[in-house]
Amino acid sequence: MSLVVKTQDSSALTEAQIEEMVGIGGAFKESALLVAKEQWVLCTLASVEGKLHGVTFSTLERIGGTPCVLIGLMTVKRTGKRDQVLKGLMAEAYHRALMAFPDEDVVVGTRFVTPGGIEAFKSLTEIIPRSGHRAVGEERAWGRRLAKRFGVDANYDEKTFVVKSAGQGGFLDHESSKPEKVPEAVAELFKGVNPKKGGVLIVHGWTMAESLVKLGARS
Repeated sequence: MSLVVKTQDSSALTEAQIEEMVGIGGAFKESALLVAKEQWVLCTLASVEGKLHGVTFSTLERIGGTPCVLIGLMTVKRTGKRDQVLKGLMAEAYHRALMAFPDEDVVVGTRFVTPGGIEAFKSLTEIIPRSGHRAVGEERAWGRRLAKRFGVDANYDEKTFVVKSAGQGGFLDHESSKPEKVPEAVAELFKGVNPKKGGVLIVHGWTMAESLVKLGARS
């Protein structure tokens, strides 16, 4: 498989590129993609043999002085190559973070609708929320900060990290190729998420500086 991943300014996207994104056939229609184009600074495109298989809208910024990778919207085409595409999109996000925030620990945050998508965060540590861990203090504060940054704080429950409605303007749209292997503990986190009402789960994790050097290295 010949996977090519590249990043450009979202503002430079063409109508043809937006149409190609719609052709991925994921969760987002053209209207949502156009909104993402306006809201997020960077757009990463992952192509296989010249055909688009994945896209990420994101930004690198500091929240309260802390370096962050904010994934506003990601969608991956449902094919047998989806795992490699997801890995390529995340590797590009880590590379951008390494270039922007060398020698710093970085928070990565996004919204999820289904448990399978959380495999995108498998390289992160201190993931919140997570099974068996009662989030407190600064961990809950990060949930609130991200809900506000994503513009969904009006319907956000800081105890469960769930946005109960109207939260799907953007999220990480990835369908696991092995849904039967998604841990039950992960699925449990989504009990309060009602996709039909626009519900999402806000999740964040950390990559320490020493790990980011490896995750963000060009292969």
